[in-house]
Amino acid sequence: MELIKPGTRIEFVKYRYAAMILSGTLILLSVLSLVIRGGPNYGIDFSGGILMQVKFFEPVKTGALRDALMNQGYGQVVVQQFGSPKESEFLVRVEKSETDLESLQGKMEGVLSETFGPKSMEVRRTEMVGPKVGAELRQKGLLAVLYAMIGILAYITWRFEFRFALGAILALIHDAVITIGVFSLLNKEIDLPIVAAILTIIGYSVNDTIVVFDRIRENMRKIRRQSIDKVVNVSINETLSRTLLTSLTTLVVVGSLFLLGGAVIHNFAFALIIGIVVGTYSSIYVASPVVILWEEVKSRTRKRQATNRVAARR
Repeated sequence: MELIKPGTRIEFVKYRYAAMILSGTLILLSVLSLVIRGGPNYGIDFSGGILMQVKFFEPVKTGALRDALMNQGYGQVVVQQFGSPKESEFLVRVEKSETDLESLQGKMEGVLSETFGPKSMEVRRTEMVGPKVGAELRQKGLLAVLYAMIGILAYITWRFEFRFALGAILALIHDAVITIGVFSLLNKEIDLPIVAAILTIIGYSVNDTIVVFDRIRENMRKIRRQSIDKVVNVSINETLSRTLLTSLTTLVVVGSLFLLGGAVIHNFAFALIIGIVVGTYSSIYVASPVVILWEEVKSRTRKRQATNRVAARR
């Protein structure tokens, strides 16, 4: 099955500078959002605290629930509507509490029962993470992403050349930063499932990039007389059908998870959707242009050295 007919010659490379401006703008917005917000919005996994999923059998307003807990002096309390707006189901989070978490859970349940009635609610889920454990998980999550990128850099350098590895790593950093930036702009939580999503995005993106790189290397041998930008453009067009088929079929699955998987998996699926779209884009407009830029700089350096040698002989 082919979405794109063989022989298509779309001028992708022609727009690489416009794509660089777009990517730079998105990365700048992501970084600014993170700086303004003081870093990512870490979930319970990384910040520590207690998270309770509470379902009320009668309509309850978010403000009333927040006030009931804030008046007890628990510190920062975050209340979010969970699931359908028609259902009175909430995620209640108390962050970085110095109180023993197990006793805090009992106190919170007692306050809610006293305020809204002993049989008016059901605690459907509780998660507790101590501040030290949260900090350790955050550190290990960052290291997992870093080690994945180092491993990919080493593999592509061995499998291809360093110029290809550099393009792939810059594309992966591009994808990860924009994904985290979108979460920051929307004030969505970064937790362990999101780290898993970022690692999945890295694997997906590098797989797509390697397919394009393999065709570029193959065409560099076949059509040596063509300039590097022509070779890259031909290679992208030749792999375009495969790239679109892979991305679209993956998006159908991830989109189904996003729409039908429920609120628990919502952010994970959302991160994957961003990563697939941005990863497909970066394979064409980040990784490949880096190879072109490398070759252009290398060619100018050789010409300058040749000119210097001729001048020296005179």
